[in-house]
Amino acid sequence: MDISVVVPLFNEAESLPELESWIDRVMKANGFSYEIIFVNDGSTDSSWEVIKNLAHKNPAVSGICFRRNYGKSPALNTGFARAKGDVVITMDADLQDSPDEIPELYRMIAHEGYDLVSGWKQKRYDPLSKTIPTKLFNATARKVSGIHNLHDFNCGLKAYRLKVVKHIEVYGDMHRYIPYLAKNAGFKRIGEKIVHHQARKYGKTKFGLDRFVNGYLDLATLWFTNKFGVKPMHLFGLLGSLMFILGFIATAIVGILKLYQMHHGLPYTLVTDNPYFYLALVTMILGTQLFLCGFIGELVVRNSPRRNDYEIEEEFNTSNSTNTPQ
Repeated sequence: MDISVVVPLFNEAESLPELESWIDRVMKANGFSYEIIFVNDGSTDSSWEVIKNLAHKNPAVSGICFRRNYGKSPALNTGFARAKGDVVITMDADLQDSPDEIPELYRMIAHEGYDLVSGWKQKRYDPLSKTIPTKLFNATARKVSGIHNLHDFNCGLKAYRLKVVKHIEVYGDMHRYIPYLAKNAGFKRIGEKIVHHQARKYGKTKFGLDRFVNGYLDLATLWFTNKFGVKPMHLFGLLGSLMFILGFIATAIVGILKLYQMHHGLPYTLVTDNPYFYLALVTMILGTQLFLCGFIGELVVRNSPRRNDYEIEEEFNTSNSTNTPQ
């Protein structure tokens, strides 16, 4: 099969027939073998009934229905698990992503060697309250992830090589950072394509401004797990050691200063009356706690069943071949 189209959706009953018809038209015009996987994320409208009707008319359509609303990331992850096409395309169900982009996205994956191609909605039909935070969000994501050639991490229209979606786990709200997840999994051939952004035709957006706050928190989580996920002691141990040493030095200075004043007959105060003593003591305690956090983190990692899971691209072993004497 050439292409799997994964479409997560929530309350998009009005747009689904038009979207399915549009995808089918594009696929037939280009001679692609394909499947469409609609993932109904707990919709409260008639979306699931529409999907079942579409599947009855078109055998290329299949559907997955969640019992309740879990979010876009679980919907994508479930669709990825079912996908069978050589190239996997994701798009939103609200008709803001154009299926006419599919042939070029497929070509970039199948013939240009990209692992992932992300769409860039260079011209958007969104209010400034959405576009300005989006620009700031994408700038931060580029800086942290190191993927400097992407302008729109959150674009729903993306194309993947099949093995990419089989080797990443999209959870929580991590759909915004699928390129970063792919890069962390070793897929570094990531490209971008300018795509057409259409104004929403039916319904209303399902995302609020809180996604930008959650997005930054998720980005921090990804950065930390990628950099220190298998070596937490390198972070907590270092910070803990530095804080303990600084606290110890500060405590020593307080004690030495009192001894100096006593030796020279100068007025002095008790160590316990000096506020710097307590600040130094707290610093030492926090340093010890951070160091112990590093130890606990190392114990957790050591007992993880996936601690030695490494992605192997290719392998050969000539020592297994046997030479038959002539």
